[in-house]
Amino acid sequence: MSEPSAAPARPRRTRLILAALAVFTVFALAALGTWQVQRLFWKRDLIARIDARIHAEPAAPPAKAQWAGINARDDEYRRLRLEGVFDNSRETLVYASTELGPGAWVVTPLAQADGTTILVNRGFVPGEKRDPESRAAGQPQGPVTVTGLMRMDEPGGTLLQANRPDENRWYSRDTRAIAAARGLADVAPYFVDADATPNSGGWPVGGLTRVALPNSHLMYAVTWYAMAIGLAAALVQVFRRRW
Repeated sequence: MSEPSAAPARPRRTRLILAALAVFTVFALAALGTWQVQRLFWKRDLIARIDARIHAEPAAPPAKAQWAGINARDDEYRRLRLEGVFDNSRETLVYASTELGPGAWVVTPLAQADGTTILVNRGFVPGEKRDPESRAAGQPQGPVTVTGLMRMDEPGGTLLQANRPDENRWYSRDTRAIAAARGLADVAPYFVDADATPNSGGWPVGGLTRVALPNSHLMYAVTWYAMAIGLAAALVQVFRRRW
């Protein structure tokens, strides 16, 4: 007599493998949902911390000895009060697209009494106000006090445009590159977005910082959990039919 064929066992083995993969997928989807819940609480905490920084009383800028420890997680959007003298002759215009239309940010070095310099984004100007002479009234002379939000360095440029220092074309507020191009020393590794305090003549316009922290993690968590539940329900129906 010939031995029984092993062919019937193959479809059964295939079904078991597919079922195992489906069960694994259910757990993977549930794990992704749990991860998004964790991200949800992390993002809520981040938003709360940044909101507290934005509305806090302005503090003195970090001393030079503290520059090495500055980071986005702990320091971005801190409110600062700066005192010094603007070097308007070394301002840099950085391309900007704002609620006021296209134009440029006016980034000006602020020399402090301790010999260090902080680059201040004084605000927005439209194309017809790029020439400093067209907004001479807004070029302060002598000691000034500036309040604003600390922002992190933006090296290199943007996803679409790289900074071209040799052509004086700037698409991001790259503190190191701007300092090098303008011959500045002891420049802080961050810049400050000036607040909405009006400038003489109306330009530049400050206070246009966008603080947008989207929080879609709850929606993502619900999506992953729904997919896990749907697949689990389908598996139950398949097994019930088999049984």
